[in-house]
Amino acid sequence: METRRPMVGLWLAIAMAPAWAAAQGAENKTGGSPDQTKGVFRGAFSAVRFDISPPLSSMVPITLPVPEGKNEERPDDLLWGKEPVWGPRDVDNVCQDRVGTGTEIPTPDQSFDAFTNMCGCSPPDSDGDVGPNHYVVMVNLHFAIYNKTGTLLAGPMANNTLWSGFGGACQAQNAGDPVVLHDQLADRWIFTQFTASAPFRNCFAISTTPNPMGPYMRYELPVPSNVLPDYPKWGVWPDAYYLSTREVGAGIIGAYAIDRAAVLAGNPAAQIISFAANVGGTPTGGDGLLPTDLDGTTLPPAGSPNYYVGSMDQGGPYGATQDALSYWRFHVDFATPANSTFQMTNTIPVATFTSVMPAPCAATRQCIPQPTTTNRVDHLGYRQRPTFRLAYRNFGTHESLVTTQSVDAGTGMSGMRWYEIRTPGTTPTIFQQGTFAPGLTDGVHRWMGSIAMDRAGNMALGYSASDGTAVFPSLRYTGRLVTDPLGQMPQGEGVIHNGTGSQTGSARWGDYTAMTVDPVDDCTFWYVNQYLPVNASNTWRIRVGSFRFPAPQCIPVPVELQSFEIKD
Repeated sequence: METRRPMVGLWLAIAMAPAWAAAQGAENKTGGSPDQTKGVFRGAFSAVRFDISPPLSSMVPITLPVPEGKNEERPDDLLWGKEPVWGPRDVDNVCQDRVGTGTEIPTPDQSFDAFTNMCGCSPPDSDGDVGPNHYVVMVNLHFAIYNKTGTLLAGPMANNTLWSGFGGACQAQNAGDPVVLHDQLADRWIFTQFTASAPFRNCFAISTTPNPMGPYMRYELPVPSNVLPDYPKWGVWPDAYYLSTREVGAGIIGAYAIDRAAVLAGNPAAQIISFAANVGGTPTGGDGLLPTDLDGTTLPPAGSPNYYVGSMDQGGPYGATQDALSYWRFHVDFATPANSTFQMTNTIPVATFTSVMPAPCAATRQCIPQPTTTNRVDHLGYRQRPTFRLAYRNFGTHESLVTTQSVDAGTGMSGMRWYEIRTPGTTPTIFQQGTFAPGLTDGVHRWMGSIAMDRAGNMALGYSASDGTAVFPSLRYTGRLVTDPLGQMPQGEGVIHNGTGSQTGSARWGDYTAMTVDPVDDCTFWYVNQYLPVNASNTWRIRVGSFRFPAPQCIPVPVELQSFEIKD
C-alpha cells in the first residue's frame, strides 16, 4: 500500500536561513569574519514530503524528448565568484612519470556499454555502484539497472521516474547531479539528485528491499539556504547518510546528515541535521568537500564522526596559503541535535602540487587535447577539489581514507594525485601519496579519476586517458598491491575500453566518476566512465568495467560472511 505524508520540519528549514544570515551579520558588525573552521548549525528538520512508492518495476518510465542535435550544458558546477589572483605554480615532487613494470594489474572481468547520451546534455557526470546481483548506472539525466554481466534489466529511464507520483519538486524536475549508492550493510539501494530551480531540494530515495526493482521510500529534503545545492555528494556511514553540497548562491558549503536507522525503518520524520561552512580563502581554501563513504563490513570505531575532506592549492584560485587537505569532522547527535558539530579540525600538509593546468586551459575548461579536433575537454583542476569518492575502510589494525584529484604534473600534462590518510580519528596523517603521470614520458593525459581499496588494502585508480594525436578519450586504470613501495602505482595499466572518437562540441567532460568495490567478495573493483564511439559534438556513451587482483593478492570474503547484515 502506498502512503503519502507531507512533513512538517522539527525545526523548519526555511526558518533557519534567517538564522544563518543573522550569524553572518553579527560577525560583520564587529569587523571580523566568521570562523571558517566551524560550521554554523542550521538546525534539525525533516522531509517536506515522504511516501513509499509502488515497485519500480510497475512504474511507467519517464522519457525525455529526443535531442535535436542541441548541446545543452548542465547548469551545475558553478563558480563561487570569490576567486582571487592565483598564487605560484608548484613543482610536483611525487610524480610517477611512467607506467609501472609490475605484472599484477588484472585484465577486466567485465566490460560492457551502458546507454548513450539520451538528453543532448553535457556532461554525463558518470556514476554507478554495485550490489550482490546488480550494477546500477545513474548519470545526467537517466539511470538503468543491469545484472553483473551487463544484461539490461530496466531502463534507461529519466531519473525522476523514481519520484513518479510523488508530487512536488522531485517529481516535477529532472535536474541531474545524481549519485547512486549501495548500502552494503543493509543491502539497500539509494538514488539521489537535486532540483535546479525553486523550490530547491535534495531528492532521496532508498529501496525497501535488496531488490532495486522494488518499492522505494522517498524523501524530499529541504535546503535551508534556499539556493541550488550544487555538486551533491553522499556517503554511507553507520549512524547516518552524509551529504555535502556547494550552495554557491549563499557562499557556503552545506553539510547534512539524515538518520540512517530512521530511514531504514521507513520513518517519515527521519531527522536531518545540517550545517553551513565557509570555504575558499584562508584558512580552508578549496571548492568543495567529500564525506566518507564506507567500504567493507567492518564498522568504524563506535562513535566515530563522519570525515569530510577538501583540497587546498596555494597556486589555485581560492587563496589557500599552502598545499594541503582540509579535514572536517561531522559529529551528529540525533537525540540532542544542538550538540552536533561540524568543524575543520586539521590541515594536513601534502606534497606540493598545482591543480590548474596552464594556458590554453588556465581558467577555462579547454584543457585535455583529443585526436582530430582542436576542441579540448575539461580537466576539472580549476574546481580544486578531490573527486568522488572519499572511500573509508577499517582494516582492524588501522583505518584508511583514499581519494584523488586531477593535477598538472608539469609542462601542462595532466596526472592523478592520490592520497591515503591514516589515523583519521586522532591525528589524520598522509600515510602515502603520489601523482600518477606517465604522460610526462608517453604524452597521454590521465584525469577525471576515482580510487578505492579492496579488503586486502590493494588500490585501484580509474581515470580518463587521451592525447592530441592517437589516443581518443578512453577508460583506463592502474593499481598497487599493499606490499608495493609507498607512493607508487607500479602494477601496470589496464584498459576497460579504448575510445574511438573525440568530443567536438562541448568542453564539459564530467565532474566525477566512480570506483566502487563489490560487496560479494570485497575484492572486485567496478569502474564507470564515458567515451565516444565516433567524432561527434556530444554523443558520449557510458562504459562499465570490473577487475580484481586475484588470490593470494586478495582473498574473497568467506562464504559465511557474504550474507552479513547490520540490523538497525
